[in-house]
This record gives sequence, structure tokens and C-alpha cells, in this order.
Amino acid sequence: MAIPFQTIDWRTIPKTEHPGSSGMATWQTLQFSGLRLRLVHYSTDYQADHWCEKGHIVYCLDGEFVSELHTGEKFVLAKGQSYIVSDGLSSHRSSSAEGVTLLIIDGDFLQA
Repeated sequence: MAIPFQTIDWRTIPKTEHPGSSGMATWQTLQFSGLRLRLVHYSTDYQADHWCEKGHIVYCLDGEFVSELHTGEKFVLAKGQSYIVSDGLSSHRSSSAEGVTLLIIDGDFLQA
């Protein structure tokens, strides 16, 4: 996959809404062959409506969220923190009490 140099003005990327079991996730998505970049905002009182098995690189740009593993472990991540996981290596879901903005990168390179 070759991606030529380009700048991204996220203000011009359309937003899509994805309801959680509570609250709303708003995504701005750029899709390349085998690579997806998303600027994601979780509203206050957001709770994901599913357990995710997909691999991600997640960077918290603003706010705070909880990443919960199916094992019951919970990790609180705030501005400036990240997590990374490959496809199929954990069941995880996110929640945010006060709202959060994340940069999420995923794609074929995270296949286990």
C-alpha cells in the first residue's frame, strides 16, 4: 500500500453517527486500502453497544474514557495516552462519562 503525501483537514470529513447502548459515537473516517483512520468523539454517558475483537491503535486527543476487557479488567485512558491491540487478541469495549475525542487507526497490519 502506498499513500502519497497529503494533508487532512478533519473539518471537511463528513461525520457519521453510531449509537451506543447509551450515548452516541461520531466518526470521521478516511479509508485507504488495508488502512482506516478515524477521528471519533464519544458523547457524555457513552457506552459501546458491543464487544469488539478488532485490533486498533487508539490515541486519546481530549477527555477520558474507559477501555474494558471481557475479562473484567478496566483501563482508564486520558489525553495523551494510547492503547494498541491486534485483531482477535481481546474482547474490549469503550465508555466515557464526560465525552472524549480519539484518533483510531486500524487495518490489515493488525491481523494476528
